[in-house]
Amino acid sequence: MNFFKLFPLLVFLIAINACNSSEEKNGTPQILTKKEDAKSAPQRTVSKEFKAYWYDGTAEITSYSLLQERYGEIREGTAVNIFVTEDFLPDAQVKANSASKENISVLKLNQMKNFNTGIYPYSIMTSTFSPISEKEHPLKITNSVQEWCGQVYMQLNNRQDFEIESHSYFQGEADQKHSLPKTWLENELWSLVRINPEELPTGDVVIIPSFEYLRLRHKEIKEHSAFASLKQGDSITIYTLNYPDLQRQLILFFNSTFPYEIEKWEEVNAADQNDTLRLKTTATKLKRIKNDYWTKNSNEHLNLRDSLKLN
Repeated sequence: MNFFKLFPLLVFLIAINACNSSEEKNGTPQILTKKEDAKSAPQRTVSKEFKAYWYDGTAEITSYSLLQERYGEIREGTAVNIFVTEDFLPDAQVKANSASKENISVLKLNQMKNFNTGIYPYSIMTSTFSPISEKEHPLKITNSVQEWCGQVYMQLNNRQDFEIESHSYFQGEADQKHSLPKTWLENELWSLVRINPEELPTGDVVIIPSFEYLRLRHKEIKEHSAFASLKQGDSITIYTLNYPDLQRQLILFFNSTFPYEIEKWEEVNAADQNDTLRLKTTATKLKRIKNDYWTKNSNEHLNLRDSLKLN
C-alpha cells in the first residue's frame, strides 16, 4: 500500500493518541501516596540522642494515679501511657510486619484509663501514630470506650483530608463518617511534647478536641477555637490549652529537658448537669520503666505490674 495513502490515517491516529495522553495528564488529578506526601512535608532533624533513646528496642511505660471526673463526681483509677517507635505502612496506615523502604517511622502513644463508676467499670484507650522524620499530623488516631452500657469507637485516617469514622450504641451517634480539613489535633500534642516541644502550637489555634472528650461528652466532631500557652521552667514545662466555647482546659506538665517525660496532666470541663460546676481530672506519675513489654506475656512476668504499681 502506498505510504501517501496511509499518511492521513497515521496523522489521525497520532492526533487521537495525543488527545488521550493530554487528558490523562491534565484531566485526571495526580494522587500521591502517603509516602510521597510525606516527602513533601517539612522534615525534622532527628538527633543522635533521640535515636539512642527511642530506637533501643524498648517502649517507655509510665503509670499514673488517676482521679477521673465522670457523672459529676471524682473516680479513682489508673492511667498508663506507652510510647514506642514502630514501622508504619503509610498507605494502609497499619503497623508494618517487616522492614521496607516504604515504611514510615512513627512514635506511637497508647494511652489507657481504667476507673469505676459505682458498680460498673470504664476502660478507655486512645492510640496516636505520629510521624517522626516529617512535620506532619498523626497518620492515624483511634479511640474506644467500653463500659457495661455499651461501647463506642472512633478512628481518624490522615489522607487528603482527615477521614473520620465513629460508631456508637447511642441514638443519633450510631454510624457516622466525616471529612474534615486538616488542622491541629489535641491528641497529637502528647507526642509532639516527646518529639520536639518547640513545635507545640501557641497563641490562638484551631484544633479538634481529644477523641476521648468528644465521645464521653457526646460532642459534634469538629474543630474549635482555643488558646495555647507554653511556660518553660528549669525542671518542669507547662503547656496549657483553653477552649472558651467548650469551657475545657488541658494542662500538660513535662520535664524541660530531653526526653521530655510527661509527669502529670490535668483536665477541667464544664459538668453536663450544671455548667457552673468544675471538676478536675488529674493524672500523677507513679512509675516509669523502659521495657520490651510485648515479650513479657507469661505468668512469670506478672510481677512487672508491681513495678508499675498497677496491682
